[in-house]
Amino acid sequence: MGNIGMRIYTEFVRPSKEMIESFKGLPTSVIADNMNRMYCMNSKIKSMNQAPLIGSAFTIKTRPGDNLLVHKAIDLAKKGDILVVDAQGDLTNAIIGELMVLWAKKKGLGGFIIDGAIRDSDSIATIDFPVYAAGISPNGPYKDGPGEINVPVVCGGLVVRPGDIIVGDQDGVVVIQPQDAPDLLTQAKNKLAQEQQTMKEIEDLNWNRDWIDSELHRKNTTIY
Repeated sequence: MGNIGMRIYTEFVRPSKEMIESFKGLPTSVIADNMNRMYCMNSKIKSMNQAPLIGSAFTIKTRPGDNLLVHKAIDLAKKGDILVVDAQGDLTNAIIGELMVLWAKKKGLGGFIIDGAIRDSDSIATIDFPVYAAGISPNGPYKDGPGEINVPVVCGGLVVRPGDIIVGDQDGVVVIQPQDAPDLLTQAKNKLAQEQQTMKEIEDLNWNRDWIDSELHRKNTTIY
């Protein structure tokens, strides 16, 4: 059992690099449509620098305003890991800043998602390294703990487990459980192909809109 609330798990199963990379370039909206629109982080989690995000989750649960375990996680995480930080959405103190982002980038990590605040936002906006967060605060973090590494966390309203596949773009972030990934990948690619066909129909002024009246009729809509 150990010291509950102050534990670090160093081992978990990561999806293959090939499976993670297979989602590269797929819009989060297309992926989400094939998950019944149930596995997007809520809209408070936003990109801080326009950098797309893809990788496997390396999770941290920390006391609001404290980043001791986040520092340790940066040192433990492997290349390509996304550090997903559950700071309970508190925006009083920043969890990371420019120096931690530069260190994570230098180590080859995949990015940060902070359900909490960051600082040094002007600098982070110019760094080619994905940072997503709930907000910004100039107040620095404490370094006392407690916290845990590689346990299930809640980030942006979703449960995230170590090894989940994370995809992020300017629309937001989706979370994919590895066992769902192969079927979801096929569905998302098919959906993207359908949307590309619809774009061609729009260009040709040939987009079939019959479904709208059919649905209104099914709902017994009165039209005057």
